[in-house]
Amino acid sequence: MSGNFSFSFGGDDIDEDEQIGTPAGVPPPTGTGDAVGAGADADAVPSTTSAFPVAGKPLLPPTHLDLASVLGRLPSTISYSLLDVVLDSGETIQLPRRELWDVRVQLMAEDGDSRDSEAGLGSHDVKTGVYEGGFKSWESSVDLVKVLAQSKSFLHPVDASPCVIELGCGTALPSLALFQWVIEKKPTASDGTPLSIILADYNSAVLELVTLPNFLIAWARQAASDGSNIPANALSSEGELEITQEIVVEFKQFLAERQIRLNLFSGAWSPELVGLMSKPTETTATPSCPKQTTTIIGAETIYSPFALQSFTDTTLALMEQQKSLQNSAELLVGAKKLYFGVGGSLDDFVSKARERGAKVEQIREETEGVRRGVVRCVLP
Repeated sequence: MSGNFSFSFGGDDIDEDEQIGTPAGVPPPTGTGDAVGAGADADAVPSTTSAFPVAGKPLLPPTHLDLASVLGRLPSTISYSLLDVVLDSGETIQLPRRELWDVRVQLMAEDGDSRDSEAGLGSHDVKTGVYEGGFKSWESSVDLVKVLAQSKSFLHPVDASPCVIELGCGTALPSLALFQWVIEKKPTASDGTPLSIILADYNSAVLELVTLPNFLIAWARQAASDGSNIPANALSSEGELEITQEIVVEFKQFLAERQIRLNLFSGAWSPELVGLMSKPTETTATPSCPKQTTTIIGAETIYSPFALQSFTDTTLALMEQQKSLQNSAELLVGAKKLYFGVGGSLDDFVSKARERGAKVEQIREETEGVRRGVVRCVLP
């Protein structure tokens, strides 16, 4: 498989600017840059198999990033735009995304930066083993937002702790939508169930430069509308957020008060990543929790046979893990029906999942432009 390539489906992006990219390609465990790795777990070891084999290049080992450390490295100001997603109900949700030009500005200001972040800011949708599409937003992620909007009830279970895992998260639009729905809901005295959101991307730089900033912006916008105690000029009408120490402290305090646990993992999809995710940390709900319901999300993560195999192995392992603990788990996959020229397809994923014993049903289909679908997988 070629190391660098672009997908050439015209007119099927979800936005006209460069945040989305003119080709309608798809990222697997998205990401770029491999030198940040804050909070690396000492027991993390490189995977021996992956969706992205590159001759002579070691795979990025699974790493847990420390949330406080990543927040501490954010620039003083970040710029963002809002993506309007019209749901099937007719309601519109606005999802913030950090501007790519703002990411470039930060990278140019960081002298001696050795990350491969710039690979994702050029003309390639994917640079195999280096960058997997994470700086851009893809159509199937919007399809997943629309699917999740129809079943928000799982975020407020009566007798279980919800956990959301987004693999190949990139800009993390589905998880970001769930986060916004949760924080828009005014807490009541009966709300005491923690929510765990696990965001996994191939490279740590995407998590640091795009994923977490998007969550911080979403919180700040909601806090401002609620009249919370954040600086009045922190959010500008031009789409800028000033990140002060006070903002960071308020954000962490909000997460603690609402029992929302954000966890960031980088590295290749692998058994080692599954094992690392299962280890309890200060911010994770442990998998040994007797009552937990897990929703795994993947948008455009099966664009090639290599990615399809790795993604299938990892997601089924996660669901098997929860099944062994007698917890419920489901997998929602949004993807193109066929990725021309690289060999991946949604039908191939469905076949592989069913061969492994999963029950799979299609719950959404998009026929305009390049055909796409969303399927739901569970283990019997």
